[in-house]
Amino acid sequence: MKYRRSPIENESPELLGYDTIKYNLSESSITDLRLGDLGGLPNDLVLMYGNHYGKPELRALIASESPNLSSGDVLLTPGAAAALFMLHTVLLEAGDHIVVAYPNYATNLETPRMLGAQVDMLPLRFENQFQPDFAELERLMTPHTKLISLTTPHNPTGSRLSLGQLRDVIALSERTGCHVLLDETYRDMVVGDELPLGASLHPRVISISSMSKSYGLPGIRVGWVICQDAALMEGLLAAKEQILISGSMIDEELCHRALLQRATRLPTIRARLTAQLAVVRSWIATEPRMEWVEPRGGCVCFPRIKTGVNVNINVFYDALLSEFGTYVGAGHWFEMDRRYMRIGYGWPTPEALVAGLLGISHALDVAVN
Repeated sequence: MKYRRSPIENESPELLGYDTIKYNLSESSITDLRLGDLGGLPNDLVLMYGNHYGKPELRALIASESPNLSSGDVLLTPGAAAALFMLHTVLLEAGDHIVVAYPNYATNLETPRMLGAQVDMLPLRFENQFQPDFAELERLMTPHTKLISLTTPHNPTGSRLSLGQLRDVIALSERTGCHVLLDETYRDMVVGDELPLGASLHPRVISISSMSKSYGLPGIRVGWVICQDAALMEGLLAAKEQILISGSMIDEELCHRALLQRATRLPTIRARLTAQLAVVRSWIATEPRMEWVEPRGGCVCFPRIKTGVNVNINVFYDALLSEFGTYVGAGHWFEMDRRYMRIGYGWPTPEALVAGLLGISHALDVAVN
């Protein structure tokens, strides 16, 4: 297989150097936690090969969110990226067909392409509030469709599926015999009505999530797959065993500790996101050259420079970082026009968020003719 690096990784802030960025608005998570925030590690933790499915108590805790699920429906992986990679390699072969909501996380596009699958995009359009067109999804389906790949809340737009939309997609999967991948990495970053875990609704739905985004723990590399399809889970376990054997005992222990604190941590996280989203909303309202679809979940949004604004886009991005110290996720990270940009409002401090948004305005001053 031939791997291809994507711009989102090649231009990531950790490779660019955090010390080169003053106002980092490119991150797609809340602020990273420190080890001490979780209370450290017990000295008697045995660093052995762990349960191949993952720490049993942690899997039971994840499954406990729905009465329809059990710990046997949960497989732990080193982050959601590994879960996505394993799922695609288990489900897809050359010549198979997949429909992917677009724009999307690079792994959801690159891995199927690398496997030789035919990838069709289901575009999420600004003019449609970044909502999928169900009639268009039906038109894209073929007899070879193995997977419909959706994300809710969506990265980079912050849009969300309704329960009705999700049930329509499940009904389509039943008629066509395909599976539905539901990337739910941002599910805990929703204020108000929360969808049930997708995997709890039907055996054809595969839920994937991780600790990286909502909990600020990308460094412990724990994610998971939830699915009630026993045959598919057996294939995923085989993939994990051949790649990893088992996960990190240290990472899974820390993940378990963090999720046990979920009830006390999430309200604080959600309150902060609400406050910081209000900052972005206020900036958009006073910046006449920008427009957006307000996000309904997650910690990112995907505004764009208005089409009528005559901007030198290369000058804009150069000035944004070199003159105003601000970094955003440029549209090409998601194979989109560079007038779009992903702004992460959950990672920076309130002060850095305000300064970074002001930096965008100043860069527009420089680059707009």
